[in-house]
Amino acid sequence: MPRIYSWFLALCTLLTALSGCHAPPASTPSSVPYMITVNQAAVRLGMQVSFTNGRYVELTNTSNRVLIFTHPGGNVFVNGKNIGLAGVVQRPGGQIYISELLIPRIRSHLAAYTPQPQPGYTPPVVRPIGRTVVIDAGHGGKDPGATSYLGYYEKEVNLKVAQKIAWRLKNEGVQVILTRNNDTFIELNDRADIANRARADLFVSIHHNSHNSRVHRGYTIYIAPNASDASRRAGRLIERALASTGLSSNGMRTNDFRVLMRTQGPAVLVECGYLSNPSEAAILYDGDFQNQLAGAIAQAILQTL
Repeated sequence: MPRIYSWFLALCTLLTALSGCHAPPASTPSSVPYMITVNQAAVRLGMQVSFTNGRYVELTNTSNRVLIFTHPGGNVFVNGKNIGLAGVVQRPGGQIYISELLIPRIRSHLAAYTPQPQPGYTPPVVRPIGRTVVIDAGHGGKDPGATSYLGYYEKEVNLKVAQKIAWRLKNEGVQVILTRNNDTFIELNDRADIANRARADLFVSIHHNSHNSRVHRGYTIYIAPNASDASRRAGRLIERALASTGLSSNGMRTNDFRVLMRTQGPAVLVECGYLSNPSEAAILYDGDFQNQLAGAIAQAILQTL
């Protein structure tokens, strides 16, 4: 009995020593429940990490584009739609970790954007030209922009005209990026950053004007005070093309709008008309007239490329 007891004690001592040789590993973000790297997230979504910096991560495939803004309180955008907060983000050793609970939420919104043909418009023969244009529909989401004389919001017509421009350019073989595809709020800096990341050949921001006096009317083209020759040329071409719509021109002016100042490539902002003017508020909301606006702006853009 004593011999068996001694053997048992020795065995227990050996097991205790062995277990003490293997201390549990230090906790890392990858071992924390529900945290995965952005590369792991991309693989699960069937996408790839096409860009990352201190502000956001971009995941893409042939049909979708996901932006995950990694600063505190940052949001997630799927094909331009804000689907909510990104949540906890960790950065050990320069690696970015996000919650894997984002995966099903992102996946449920993945879908390719397919613009619908516009009535009365026959698309031309596609002629690939290998250029990229960013079309920015001003305002959106919590920022409605101006309220028209008829009660609708500027953000609505900005988006409709921007989508119509994009559809025409895509049918000419131009690669088009819309900063938003729906009623989403995107920060001004982020709009410009999207164009800079894409190294866009042209950035065009679509807006509609307003004034306390209802007599003001017509379209206005804006470029930055220090605008490049390419920006000035694009602005002049758009200003001339819009004359075909029958609206009056207020010419091309300079302004330090942030999207113009921050965008590194050629950039133009178009105020398509005055929503505060009763007659212009009516025609600017008309789908056929929006087609005319979009066609004129698209044609001018093609001439700049």
